[in-house]
Amino acid sequence: MEKYDEWKSELDEYIRQGEPGRSEKSAAWQTAIGLQDVDGLQISPYLLETAKEHIEGNISISVAQKRIQSYYRERQNRNKAEADTMEADIVSARIAELLEEKTFQFSPAEWKNTHRRLFCDVFDHAGKFRNYNIIKNEWVLKGDTVLYASYDSIADTLDYDFNMEKNFSYQGISIAEAVRHIAKFASDIWQIHPFCEGNTRSTAVFIIKYLRTFGFDINNNVFAENSWYFRNAMVRANYNDLRSGIHATTEYLELFFENLLLGTQHELKNRYLHIGYSENGNGQTQ
Repeated sequence: MEKYDEWKSELDEYIRQGEPGRSEKSAAWQTAIGLQDVDGLQISPYLLETAKEHIEGNISISVAQKRIQSYYRERQNRNKAEADTMEADIVSARIAELLEEKTFQFSPAEWKNTHRRLFCDVFDHAGKFRNYNIIKNEWVLKGDTVLYASYDSIADTLDYDFNMEKNFSYQGISIAEAVRHIAKFASDIWQIHPFCEGNTRSTAVFIIKYLRTFGFDINNNVFAENSWYFRNAMVRANYNDLRSGIHATTEYLELFFENLLLGTQHELKNRYLHIGYSENGNGQTQ
């Protein structure tokens, strides 16, 4: 059994038991752990045991965080693999904490603070906008990159997108139309990529908390099981290559959000997002 199946199976048990409080905590941890797959990171067995202690009500989320931080402080000589695991463990605990909180403010400052809280002491630039331009070679684009916002336009572009969203009225539109609009907003702010690293994870946490303000019953398993698809769908929503007949599209992201919010069961396969994928089976696969 793969590591993913192991932790997923263990945490699923708390949801199946359905005890009030436990299932919500388990769902938050599953989302938190699953989001580490965005950057190819895996958690440690110690994190899983700590998460279970929190879910069972034996420790608070703040104690869980302190345990994880103490665990890694005591392990001074770490190789690259363990450093990645440390990042996954620490950030998972912080995501679980943020998802447990009943607070939210819709603003660029809230998103910036979300990034700071997730990555404080993990990245030197936690909660700070990048001061250089970036490219990222994407598997889904055959190594090409999305064009991200210029570093000197980040603040203005964020203000514009957030103001547009604040002024948008959801009154009178269908749930399906609302989902399409939310998918577009999420892809737009993700494309700005204001931080050096950790953009997708901080975007996911921010969007989850934003969606809760609409009263949506969020299926946390969708993020837990499809976080890499979520990122690849963001990429496809912001990439054009007209010479090759490729257009930016939110269709894949909409499928993700429909599963997340409406309980649909669309098949979310990363190979479908690859620009070389074809229905006859000659395309690339995950």
